[in-house]
Amino acid sequence: MAGLKSPALYFFLLNLISLLPLLAFSFSPDHPTDRRILVLLDDLSLKSSHSLFFSSLQSRGFDLDFKLANDPAIAVKRYGEYLYDGLILFSPSTERFGGSLDMGGVLEFVDSGHDLILAADSNASDLIRNIAAECGVDFDEDPSAVVIDHTSYAVSETEGEHTLIAADDFIQSDVILGSKKIEAPVLFEGIAHSLNPENSLVLKILSASSSSYSANPTSKLSSPPSLSGTAISLVSVVQARNNARIMVSGSLEMFSNRLFRSGVQKSGSSHKYGKSGNEQFITELSKWIFHERGHLKAVHVKHNKVGETEEPPIYRINDDLDFSVEVFEWSGSSWVPYVANDVQVQFYMMSPYVLKTLSTNQKGLYHTSFKVPDVYGVFQFKVEYQRLGYTSLSLAKQFPCAY
Repeated sequence: MAGLKSPALYFFLLNLISLLPLLAFSFSPDHPTDRRILVLLDDLSLKSSHSLFFSSLQSRGFDLDFKLANDPAIAVKRYGEYLYDGLILFSPSTERFGGSLDMGGVLEFVDSGHDLILAADSNASDLIRNIAAECGVDFDEDPSAVVIDHTSYAVSETEGEHTLIAADDFIQSDVILGSKKIEAPVLFEGIAHSLNPENSLVLKILSASSSSYSANPTSKLSSPPSLSGTAISLVSVVQARNNARIMVSGSLEMFSNRLFRSGVQKSGSSHKYGKSGNEQFITELSKWIFHERGHLKAVHVKHNKVGETEEPPIYRINDDLDFSVEVFEWSGSSWVPYVANDVQVQFYMMSPYVLKTLSTNQKGLYHTSFKVPDVYGVFQFKVEYQRLGYTSLSLAKQFPCAY
């Protein structure tokens, strides 16, 4: 540095060098897995009490930056660029974040295409409740209420208040929860939430049973509970239109080493599992949240007249044409062919004149042939693909058609 005569230039380069480790892990369409994740905690002891979950992420290549949620040095942006690809909020009681982060900053982070895991409990603050509400999830407004189930509770040596739930009503989706069945119930201890009916993007991943309800376990019910039965969601997710993914859990404890390692026996069942389903459930769901699964990309869109290879500047009515596109899915480490039988292309002008289901060679290539309709104008090839658990594809390629 002795050769740098300008102090301003020296400090600029020093700042730039300090950013290189952060920028190297940043999100890119060719490598979609989040790599650098900010973890905000109520208490640093959560690093050890929830270490199995954090270790699982680190073993899969994630770089975790732990901070107390009220740390005055918190910043998710520098020089207009995001420093993190994902955010984990294990800070249910936090009333206000430290540094430059606030609720608007969290929502802007998601709106910019980044992913979020939010875990609450009976101490959930208005800040955490409001962030969840903006994501389409409404926690029970009663701050003293928790999920109670006198039928689907976890058997223990003490009778208790039946607030440790043994839940096994999972969404049926291999892409979200993995192809291996979760055999053991998941242990849940926390608060209930419902889904905002006006938000079509939010999904229940783990539902409560029909016998569950949300109430204060230490007092008698004087009126029917506001949330009960299968209307209660225990864990929900959102895939935003920009393909950002959000997980909301009413239980921070379900991520803990204690519940990961605990055996479980559901009330009314003679089967006792040596280990709960928590670790498998949380691990597989976090793979989906952080785009290790269910992330699609489309490349090499091609169209040409049958028998030719070059894309023409114009098509004429009744021309026979070929159309193809390649679709791949991110496996967590590489792109692999995506295989499905429901990818379609539209030949579109104001409305689809042709709608064709594409054939596939099982290696990622989708193709079809058809005749240009007897209509002239400006057409588009359009591929709009939306399937549960997968990032959406939206492609359009425009060209003129003449007589």
